Amino acid sequence: MTDKGYPVTEEEMVRFAELGREGSTLTVLRHARIAERMGLSGTDHKTFDLVGQADGPLTAGRIAELTGLSTGAVTGVIDRLEKVGLVRRVRDPEDRRKVLVEVVPGAADRFAPLFQSAFDDLREMLAQFSPAERKVIERYQNVMLEQLRAEIMDNSRPA
Repeated sequence: MTDKGYPVTEEEMVRFAELGREGSTLTVLRHARIAERMGLSGTDHKTFDLVGQADGPLTAGRIAELTGLSTGAVTGVIDRLEKVGLVRRVRDPEDRRKVLVEVVPGAADRFAPLFQSAFDDLREMLAQFSPAERKVIERYQNVMLEQLRAEIMDNSRPA
């Protein structure tokens, strides 16, 4: 967060809240459609995405922390992802009692074509903004993501 604080009008709050709500809804619907094409639920799809973004295999407990889901719900998600060949359970080489979840090599590549139109749209959209404007948009996105991450990680706060 910066030390700068600028006043925000009520009109701006309303406009940004409406844009955020519509953007969120359309994003969820886009990913629900992609998930359906993958043969997954939206939750399964986004959990697979989170596991794929990790630096390495994750425990079910860590997946629960990242998603905000209960450990019981995460077990069901992992079962379904494993059944369709996207992830696998492996023993932790440092502690054989622990089970880790890792993405099956090449699994994400199977679905890359489903995301190509989103990447094409993003490139076309970004081309409408100058490099300086893109930096402002990127800064806004990063601040928003930081706040969302903090909210998700703090299970005591209502979503």
